[in-house]
Amino acid sequence: MTAQAPGIGPVPLLDLAAQYRPIRDEILRAITRVADSQHFILGPEVEALERELAAMLEVTHAVAVSSGTDALLVALMALGIGPGAEVITPDYSFFATASTASRLGATPVFADIDPATSNVSPAAVAAAITPRTRAIVPVHLFGLAADMEAILDAAGRAGIPVVEDAAQAIGARYRGRQVGALGTMGCFSFYPTKTLGAFGEGGLVTTDDDRLARELRLLRNHGAESKYFHAKIGGNFRLDAMQAAVLRVKVPHLPAWIDGRRRNADRYRRLFDAHGLTKTVELPVEPPGFTHVYNQFVIRGPRRDDLRTFLGSQGIGTEIYYPLPFHRQGCFAELPDAGRRFPASDEAAATSLALPIYAELTEAQQERVVSSIAQFYHSHSR
Repeated sequence: MTAQAPGIGPVPLLDLAAQYRPIRDEILRAITRVADSQHFILGPEVEALERELAAMLEVTHAVAVSSGTDALLVALMALGIGPGAEVITPDYSFFATASTASRLGATPVFADIDPATSNVSPAAVAAAITPRTRAIVPVHLFGLAADMEAILDAAGRAGIPVVEDAAQAIGARYRGRQVGALGTMGCFSFYPTKTLGAFGEGGLVTTDDDRLARELRLLRNHGAESKYFHAKIGGNFRLDAMQAAVLRVKVPHLPAWIDGRRRNADRYRRLFDAHGLTKTVELPVEPPGFTHVYNQFVIRGPRRDDLRTFLGSQGIGTEIYYPLPFHRQGCFAELPDAGRRFPASDEAAATSLALPIYAELTEAQQERVVSSIAQFYHSHSR
């Protein structure tokens, strides 16, 4: 027995070609413009992108860098994070959230998540603060803002800067404000699978602090203000002009792509309800005052791995974000947190499954996804 409806083929987790087709000519013109200019690193395209993104994200400065990971790395470098420092991060996130602190010789300190949102628990953050804490890195996971008021309050009382990991959340809002504009700095990723994705790697750091913006620009270029004269030891965190040109074509389309993802999220909710699954499967939440952009649509349910295998047999793409919390990663085994309990993170890692949510997803494709999930659970309830 199959859940596949007539005329509906496989449903990929992400269909980048569907996003590309309507803007193909614009993209090719932008690439040709860079090729004709023969200016490939930083330069006018990158500067224009930075201005456009600063305006969109409602910040004073937007500093383009080579990846989302490098955005986090250079932000911590700009704060002087190094050996002896502690950096508080969620226990459940993409690896770079924690690894960037380790790369600088600092100690990542893990905080458990809120089981309802999968974002870091503000109470856990406050409990993790010590005299050695030098930064807090909340993550706006899957496109939903963390509870920033409570996190900023705890950080402010202790005088600790907050670096927002907004890699998955460009365009998300928290009580009317853009993520990335709430803390000391915000970090974004333009990895191709993001809602705003480049044709390769790319990232961004945002800030309203003039001094930090100068430091970020210095550090991304080997600490050099002029060629071969290095005030500091930085890195090669520069963005390619080609990536900037592609992103500049995509930025005006971002609101429509976010609207499409939000529309599809609402449709998923109706379909899960219509198929009688709301008591079996836990759907993403969107608390009052939050605007979720659904970089991922992550459900939780029993027999997650069996469900994923079944959906794969039906030609439906899924992904597990993330199968192992930080405190269980082998590379962090020597940290004090490796022996602690993080029950909400462990539960999320064991039950979470991301479904297709891209803006071009059709109603028929979503119906196929949910009817397949219903087929799996109903067949296993007998």
